[in-house]
Amino acid sequence: MVDETRVARLLRGVEERLGRLDEARTDLGGQAGTPFLLDAVKYLFVTTIEGCVDVAHHIGASERWGAPDTNATAFALLADHGVIDAGLGRRMARAVGFRNVLVHQYAVVDDERVIASLDELDDLRRFVHQVSAWMIC
Repeated sequence: MVDETRVARLLRGVEERLGRLDEARTDLGGQAGTPFLLDAVKYLFVTTIEGCVDVAHHIGASERWGAPDTNATAFALLADHGVIDAGLGRRMARAVGFRNVLVHQYAVVDDERVIASLDELDDLRRFVHQVSAWMIC
């Protein structure tokens, strides 16, 4: 059984961090800004995406839908069971890849890409909305 209190807390955390990312977008105005602010933005992306991953894993485990092989496939599992739509599931899987680059630095982190990502927060908001709507059903 899904722990609705836990999911609500995780989603509130995602929303709070999205608000901070919105503030950073305004502060940066499309520019690189200070290294400190850019590092803060990267950390906010990591923790925001991780919050979504935590929600995906919790729902999948609670509903006994099986253990996903990766964090990215946790979103496919939600899409397969109608929690989120399939397109959003694919985009959230790409967000996990972005998070992995930021955390593990598999590649040189392109600061311009990080800044551009501040204009692409809608999928994270859609995730919160779709999970919240599923919880109400």
